[in-house]
Amino acid sequence: MSEKLINHIQELVPELIAAIIIFIGGHIIMRVTLSIMKRTMNLKHVDITVHKFLMSVTRAVIMILTIIICLSVLKVPMASIIAAISAAGLAIGLALQNSLSNIAGGFIILFTKPLKYGDYVKIGSDEGTVEAISILYTVLKTVDGKVIFIPNGNVSKSSIVNMTKDDKRLLVHKFQISYSDDYHKAKEIIRGVLINEKYVLDKPEAPIVCMSAHNESSVEILVKVWIPSEKYLFAKSDILEKVTDAFNVNGITIPFKQIDLHIPEDIAIHK
Repeated sequence: MSEKLINHIQELVPELIAAIIIFIGGHIIMRVTLSIMKRTMNLKHVDITVHKFLMSVTRAVIMILTIIICLSVLKVPMASIIAAISAAGLAIGLALQNSLSNIAGGFIILFTKPLKYGDYVKIGSDEGTVEAISILYTVLKTVDGKVIFIPNGNVSKSSIVNMTKDDKRLLVHKFQISYSDDYHKAKEIIRGVLINEKYVLDKPEAPIVCMSAHNESSVEILVKVWIPSEKYLFAKSDILEKVTDAFNVNGITIPFKQIDLHIPEDIAIHK
């Protein structure tokens, strides 16, 4: 190794040490800043969706600034840094149009608030509970434990069904009974189940139980009840089970689809 190279490395040692110290300091500043932000937003009761998004953005900004300062300490000319950032920005912008779209989508979600942390939503064909909204992705957790990462750009352009935006949801059930059964009796059985169901609400509307259709092999009874949003899935299955059990106990038949075949007497059937 030449003496010139050794001297050059020795000259760089102080800058390298300073850059390392700044990089470590940047990490410390980032952690302190995020901790202060977290405490402040908790005291101000900032929506947790906004909370997580701002923390994610702040973390990225501090890291970028730390890296730029480190390069400057290493005596990389600022003009070169700016030129490199501009060129990289253009190249990255062209290569990562979707990512930039996702970042913009994240801000759109943040300010328009079609969903927030803890909401149960359907986005396109995916549905689940909102776990997080980061810079690039909206994270959903499904009822069976799967985690879905949906790009924010897709979220901002998709139709969003927020099933827990309101604290109440309308539950609709359709029960089928045989034509030979007394539908008045079936309706009273259903009303009895609803009266004893603790999650059924009387407001904004009392439960509705009525005949709604004559099907090919059944009479259809329509049930509409308001349920607290967070208990919707439980109440849906609970009412269905209790009505089915009550029908069985009281002799109400739940028919299966059937076809009656009539064969004229003059047609011979060969066995």
